[in-house]
Amino acid sequence: MAFHLTRAVGDGIRRILTRTGAVLFVGLLLLQFLVQISLNTAVVGLIPPEAADQVGSLGLTLPVSGTVGAVLFLVATLLSLPYFVGLSRALTRPKNELSTVPAELWRRRLGRASLSMLLGGFVVGISVWIGLLLFLLPGIFLGACFLCFIFAVGVEDRGTVGALRRSWGLSRGNRLKLSVIVIFSGVIGGIIGILGTVLDLAAVPVLAELVTNTFGTVLFVFLYGMMAASYLQLRDDTDDSEPETAASADHGEESL
Repeated sequence: MAFHLTRAVGDGIRRILTRTGAVLFVGLLLLQFLVQISLNTAVVGLIPPEAADQVGSLGLTLPVSGTVGAVLFLVATLLSLPYFVGLSRALTRPKNELSTVPAELWRRRLGRASLSMLLGGFVVGISVWIGLLLFLLPGIFLGACFLCFIFAVGVEDRGTVGALRRSWGLSRGNRLKLSVIVIFSGVIGGIIGILGTVLDLAAVPVLAELVTNTFGTVLFVFLYGMMAASYLQLRDDTDDSEPETAASADHGEESL
């Protein structure tokens, strides 16, 4: 069966407009603000006074030292790993289960899955970034190839290498359609960047952060809903799931 992009978009939207989608939105919004505020605090507290004018005014900060702000930024960044593990599991459940958000979603092999998210996310991020520098199209292609990576880690319990291979295999034959989702994610980033710049020029940095983080979170949650629906469609249309084989193959990749 061919991959249907419009069906994935519609299914993704329906998955987000549920209690699960609302919980994931709130979680991502809190993470976004924690990252932003802790980063602002670190910058304000650690930069030398003579460089303050070059940085300009920042938005929300915490009444703590720059060092504490840097530690909080690291903690917030690391918290995003288990968040996306849970997100991948939550959004791919049957629709009749999306009215609940059980804690079990964040319990199963959370440490291993988070480490795989970190290592694989680094590989994917660097690969896509290099690809974007090489006339843009290679980056979009690689983004489509690895679109299902987080679901291969969170849902299928695969290790880093196994998840990368799984995503590559699932995308085969459908990368042109999946590229639309990749381009959409870039458009979201561009809109958020432009909106933030306009509000910064208006000298309202706090409002800029409130608006861009909230608006960006809404768009990105819908994006992940579409990604989850795409993964489910590709997985169901593929006959090579073989969970036992995948589990045994990933056994030797846990250190990766």
